Amino acid sequence: MNHEKGILRQRRRRSFRVRKRTRGSAERPRLTVFRSHKHVYAQVIDDTSGRTLASASTVDKDLRGDVKYGGNRDAAAAIGKALAERAIAAGVKQVAFDRGRCQYHGRVAALADAAREAGLSF
Repeated sequence: MNHEKGILRQRRRRSFRVRKRTRGSAERPRLTVFRSHKHVYAQVIDDTSGRTLASASTVDKDLRGDVKYGGNRDAAAAIGKALAERAIAAGVKQVAFDRGRCQYHGRVAALADAAREAGLSF
């Protein structure tokens, strides 16, 4: 039990450390990524007003048909592309990338690369 609490404490500290340096504004909102074992979620957030400008995940009804399984790199790339299209439609071109508690590796990197290819700059 204590080992699990320690792991959760480390994840929380890592998340706070990353978010301390990453703030989203109206000109450059924050692109935040959360991944679980089965799904990937991403949002573009304006921290000054506290609004979510665009979001995409593997549980969205319109993206569920494109993705077979939500916990792999292909699904993350599809989410990155869809999020970039929705963000550009909302008038956002530049974002600050917030990887949260995850390493910039695997699904998180695939999502970021797909978002860059679809037109977002960060």
